Amino acid sequence: MCGIFGIITLKPRAIGRDLVAGGKRLSYRGYDSVGCAVISDGKIDLRKDTGKVDEVSKKLNFSEMHGDRGVMQLRWATFGAPSKTNSQPHLDCNGDMVGAHNGNIVNTPQLREQFIREGHKVRSTNDGEICIHAVEKYYDKGYSMVESIRKAYEDLRGDYAFIIFNNKEKKLYAVKKGSGLLIGVGRNEMYCSSDLPSLLPLTKKIIFIKDGEIASLSPKEAKLFRITDGKEIEAKVVKYGENQEYAKKGGYEHFMLKEINEQPVVAEDLVELLDDSKYVDKFLDVVKESNKVFLVGCGSSYHACLLGSYYFGNIAKKTVIPAVAPQFISQYGHTIDDKTCIVLVSQSGETKDVINAMEYAKGKTGRILGVMNVIGSTLMNSSKVYLPLAAGYEVSVPATKTFLNQCVMFLYLAKRMRGESCEDMKKVPSLIKETINSVDDACRKVAAYLERWKELYSLGYGSTYSIAKEAALKIKEITYSHCEGMYSSEFKHGPLSAVRRGYPVLFISSPKDVDVMVSHINEVTCRGGRAIAVAEKSDSIVRNANELVQLPHSGNYISPILATIPAQLIAYYMSIGREINPDFPRNLSKTITVD
Repeated sequence: MCGIFGIITLKPRAIGRDLVAGGKRLSYRGYDSVGCAVISDGKIDLRKDTGKVDEVSKKLNFSEMHGDRGVMQLRWATFGAPSKTNSQPHLDCNGDMVGAHNGNIVNTPQLREQFIREGHKVRSTNDGEICIHAVEKYYDKGYSMVESIRKAYEDLRGDYAFIIFNNKEKKLYAVKKGSGLLIGVGRNEMYCSSDLPSLLPLTKKIIFIKDGEIASLSPKEAKLFRITDGKEIEAKVVKYGENQEYAKKGGYEHFMLKEINEQPVVAEDLVELLDDSKYVDKFLDVVKESNKVFLVGCGSSYHACLLGSYYFGNIAKKTVIPAVAPQFISQYGHTIDDKTCIVLVSQSGETKDVINAMEYAKGKTGRILGVMNVIGSTLMNSSKVYLPLAAGYEVSVPATKTFLNQCVMFLYLAKRMRGESCEDMKKVPSLIKETINSVDDACRKVAAYLERWKELYSLGYGSTYSIAKEAALKIKEITYSHCEGMYSSEFKHGPLSAVRRGYPVLFISSPKDVDVMVSHINEVTCRGGRAIAVAEKSDSIVRNANELVQLPHSGNYISPILATIPAQLIAYYMSIGREINPDFPRNLSKTITVD
């Protein structure tokens, strides 16, 4: 959520085009407004409004903006409603300093009142503007930009990153505290962005900024300074070689559908990576040697943790506790000791609630393990051992291939920990491909029926409970219908009262649990409800369910992973039927960097 992208170049040129391109590569994060600021002939050219990159850029002619340094920001509203005034970037009082941020300044209301009392011209209710005034306050007293940022850092509470510059110095400044921020080293120009993928089309030379560091960028040089004492530190340049395919839909109508269809390939890539990685055993050694193990994540990543807990318990015979990241500290914080292992799971590696849990746990144990998709992320850099998801660039806001690869990874790790052969994992990619091809028509049919309902339930049992939760989340995310994911045995303890004639309930079952699931199906059908099963074919499922979305035969442990595909496709086709763009659902963001 929120994304910032800055450029400083040796000679003035039409950098607006590059800023727009950088903004588009950040648009997967989710946003409600767009803005661009460029220094041209010593004057700040600031243009911004609510809307999407393409429409705002076209309306305000971003591409024609000319200068030698600039910043673009995509904002997802936290402090202040979506509006032109609250859009970023923001100016200081006199209009000679400008900047934009990503993150959350939690003491914004107090600082806003303070700045107004001190005579600052505060134009918005957005916390991004507070960053600018916080720096301006000290710069106007004669401090250098680096010293002004150091002092502002002490005043600003929360987790954030921001880019700021003025019309006097040919420099671009940036600071990192919790939110993602990286530098790209170009030819006679430097780039600064919220994430790595947005930089790679421009350069493979990357500087990873750590929390508590300030960057001072000129066209030919990047310098880093410590917040604590202002001393300059080495700016290490890393050559990043991955060749990623960027925001191209590849003939698909939406990124979500493209990414669903990429799942066989990314699953194959992950299994091959895990087979060859020397870090898998190091990762598992930490798990084995720990008295307590937690799997911590949010949203789809938490659902993968639920399935991971099942795999570790049933296959590796190791108790692993799944925990929702924002609840982790209050519920389990007091139980952490130096023999506790925390496995933090985040697609972006920047999810604020996960980072909070990580920072808390680091004070009590050194056994911090990471599972993430974004290399160079905060979680990666803070983990004792990390394993990448190898899912490639995921543009669509709803997680698809990253969630599936998390599930694949946990099955692989549980089998490896037990000492079982992982040879059968090599058939998973072909089974995923077979599932995509075989269930499409049935998913379209189910989606057409579900479109007329504003509420429904998704039920799972045993290994499929996590998939039922994920199916419900997908439906909520991109169809705007309420769908509750539950353990199927719990349905009779209250929610069964919602069932009436035709009322839809999804039942997701592994082969092992068919008998108990049939019992739960009948609780619905005998009351006139419509039971839609996602399962391997069995006579009892066919006889008792109203519809069957049939999965290929794969067995009890792989079957839940395959059931993910119909969950994704049903939600996708429901979304299309309602004329909702599934890639960018309202109010949601790809990377959640606020509490």
